[in-house]
Amino acid sequence: MGKLTELLLHPDELKAAIQLSKYRKPLFPRNLLKESASTKRCYELLYITSRSFKAVIEELHTELKDVVMVFYLLLRALDTVEDDMTLDPKIKVPWLKSFTDLLKLKEYSFDKVNEKEVDRVTLLEFTEILTEFHKLKPAYQDIITDICKRMGDGMAKYILDEQFNVSGVATLEDYDLYCYYVAGIVGEGLTKLFVEAQFGDEVLSENNYSKAISMGLFLQKTNITRDFREDLDDGRSFWPKEVWSKYTDRLPDFTRTDSPEYQKKGVQCINELVLNALGHVEDVLVYLSHVKDPSSFNFCAIPQVMAVATLELVYNNPNVLYENVKIRRGTTCKLILNSRTYPGVVNIFRHYLRKIHHRSNVEDPHYFEIGLKIGKLEQICDMLYPDPKLIPPGVTVTNSYRELAVSRSQIDAATQEVIDLEAFKCNLTVGAVVVVLAAIVYTCVSSL
Repeated sequence: MGKLTELLLHPDELKAAIQLSKYRKPLFPRNLLKESASTKRCYELLYITSRSFKAVIEELHTELKDVVMVFYLLLRALDTVEDDMTLDPKIKVPWLKSFTDLLKLKEYSFDKVNEKEVDRVTLLEFTEILTEFHKLKPAYQDIITDICKRMGDGMAKYILDEQFNVSGVATLEDYDLYCYYVAGIVGEGLTKLFVEAQFGDEVLSENNYSKAISMGLFLQKTNITRDFREDLDDGRSFWPKEVWSKYTDRLPDFTRTDSPEYQKKGVQCINELVLNALGHVEDVLVYLSHVKDPSSFNFCAIPQVMAVATLELVYNNPNVLYENVKIRRGTTCKLILNSRTYPGVVNIFRHYLRKIHHRSNVEDPHYFEIGLKIGKLEQICDMLYPDPKLIPPGVTVTNSYRELAVSRSQIDAATQEVIDLEAFKCNLTVGAVVVVLAAIVYTCVSSL
């Protein structure tokens, strides 16, 4: 009932939910008739481990659909072992470091993970994943193996790092490195897959995939900022001490309610972490401009727009200190619908950046820095898609950012036609329902 009430209170989100569920069609739906038993089972495992990722992976181009599905399940297997705090490090560390040796096998199962770990099914049925892995093109196998090797080594490194286990993330440099191992390296791997499939421009590989890594860091830093209370309740925190120690001597003090000063300092710490995350937005916008396959673009864009919406939600929000805040389900529907073109993504970022700016508190120690950062990012959005009303007749705007937008204009125009048709059909349905309801209400009132 709560979800329905939310939608009724936000009619635009209700319409988005209807359009998403009834009128939006996947670009490349699965062909169940051609799938083997192991392929079907792997997609079932995907559904068990992540419903949200299942949706976007299933809609990928057929060239990469199974590739990314296998990649995700292998990463889930790694994460499940790494996350199991009951598993002896003497077993865990060697397993993580030798994970890629398992990829050479045809059959394997691992049952030492705690039964409470829901995703342990990926380890129990690892043979199914191996079967699908060996079907992939060698180039894709090599990319996945390399990323899994580096991620497994990174996980083992942090397990053995006593300082990290006791004190958490110390410096901002450590913060970036941790986020790299958790998410940045995944962005690098996905980008290599996109480039290999010729779905993304070669420029994405420049500077050691720095923009791809930045994409992952933006997502991870947003999640870390949002999940403060949940992580704290689990006896851990990933907020860097270099930041939070400016505001308190003890991180748990942010949750104290016996003085408003604790909350004030906690919010200021949140805002500094938001400022840090905003440092990746330019890379995100540039990266997305180079993903030319529409299904791959959707796959990349949806998490990023969710992240910027979440970042706006946590900014200057004291609730982060006491509970795990989340964007509304209806908002999620709108973001998915509106992020299918590059102009749509830029507009979403512009919208939430402005909301962050409008919520800034002049008393915040980073008020001016946040204002400058958002001003720069808004300027980039305006250079990508300048307001036609501000352009004199006959003048063509040219700059490096505008060229990025123009280079993919035909792709976005074709996608927009599909979106417009969906919206038209949805509007007809919603309009008809409103007319019928109005007629019913009128009849009831007239009979009184």
